Amino acid sequence: MNKNWTFGRKLAFGFAVSSTFLVAIGIAGYWSITVLIATAGSVTHTQRVLEHVVGLVSQMKDAETGQRGYLLTGDPAYLEPFQSALSGAPQVLSELRTLTVDNPAQQARINQADGLVASKFNELKRTIELRKNGHADEAMKIVLSGEGKKIMDALRAVCDQIGHEERELLSKREADASATSSNAKSTIVGGTLLCLLFVVGAGYTIARSLTDRLGLAVGHVQSSSAELQAAATQQASGAREQANAMSEISTTISELGVTSRQIAESAQRVAQIAEQTAAAARSGEGTVERGQESIGGIRRQTDLVVSHMLDLGRKSQEIGAVLDIVSELAEQTNILAINATIEASGAGEAGRRFAVVAEEIRKLADRVAASTKGIRNQIDDVRSAVNTTVMATESGAKAVDLGARQFAEVAVAFKQIADLVSTTTEAVREIELSTKQQATAADQVRIAVSDVAQTTQETETSTTQTLQTASQLAVLSMDLRRLVHPQAV
Repeated sequence: MNKNWTFGRKLAFGFAVSSTFLVAIGIAGYWSITVLIATAGSVTHTQRVLEHVVGLVSQMKDAETGQRGYLLTGDPAYLEPFQSALSGAPQVLSELRTLTVDNPAQQARINQADGLVASKFNELKRTIELRKNGHADEAMKIVLSGEGKKIMDALRAVCDQIGHEERELLSKREADASATSSNAKSTIVGGTLLCLLFVVGAGYTIARSLTDRLGLAVGHVQSSSAELQAAATQQASGAREQANAMSEISTTISELGVTSRQIAESAQRVAQIAEQTAAAARSGEGTVERGQESIGGIRRQTDLVVSHMLDLGRKSQEIGAVLDIVSELAEQTNILAINATIEASGAGEAGRRFAVVAEEIRKLADRVAASTKGIRNQIDDVRSAVNTTVMATESGAKAVDLGARQFAEVAVAFKQIADLVSTTTEAVREIELSTKQQATAADQVRIAVSDVAQTTQETETSTTQTLQTASQLAVLSMDLRRLVHPQAV
């Protein structure tokens, strides 16, 4: 065996050779057992053939016995062995043919025995029929003629030949089985001894090689276990620090998740307030629109008042013109009255009545002039009031226009506020959604950190176990060194 071979290669070589011996021994044993089983089967087969041959002769003897008993007594009860043989002999011959189908010589003898059996049954049937028909003497003559004896002697001779050949085959097969058994025993004993010698030699060689190499490996294991113990100690310390850091991170992320949920709740409340503000802004916008409509109505009423006042001024001017005409008529009437009075004075007594009428007309003209003057003063006051009202109405219309423009500006401002509130609401909803997502992500990160923390704790536990294992490995390596080299300890 090569010294440069590894322990595994040496062990594999030893197992391979040992396995080869075992396989060879197993094959030899299996072959021997197979041959013995086949031989035992052949012996059993031969025994069955011999049993069937003996059975056939016995069947024919029973048939002959039943025939003779019936011939002597005439009692049908004696025919029972004959009837049994009549149905059993053909079956025995059929089984013999099946058992010796691979032997032509035996098949020929069985055919010959079949013919003899048929002849014997014919002879027995004739005698039985004669006895049934009352010809007992003739039946006895056939029996005494020796015909049946000759057939039975011939049948026995054929059966003896069949049995003789089967016994020769049986002797030969027993001899083969004995030889096979002896060879198998020799092969198994010799192979076992050879395999045992090889295993002992290989075991001694491998043990020596294993002792040397194992001693060297134990030294390496000791140094490696010391290094592993130191590394495991350092790793355990780092794992503890990492576990503490993970715990702090988990706590911080939990607080961050709580803060994110609080922010989400605040954002939700802000969104609700913004929605209420947007509803109020929309309501204010509607109120402003209704105010604009009211101001528009006021403006239209003011324009209508101004229009009426202007119409009133125009009508006052028209009345003034009429009054001017009336005043002029009063003056002309007064002049005519004075002239009439003068003419009446000159007319004497006849013009006195006319003078009275002229005086009355003059007085009436004076009263008309005075009334016209009063009416003119009132019309002037009305015109002055109308002008003042028109100016005030125009100022009110301007104020209404200014209020309408301001209301329009307020409406635009309300619309801008509503748009800004809608934008703010959407932004707050986005903030709420983002905060919820952030809270969910924080929970996921917290779960992940918890898993990492748990993994770190498991790593710490595993590192502690590794440290214990390294210590046990160091102790085991010392024990192994003592087992391999007791004198080195």
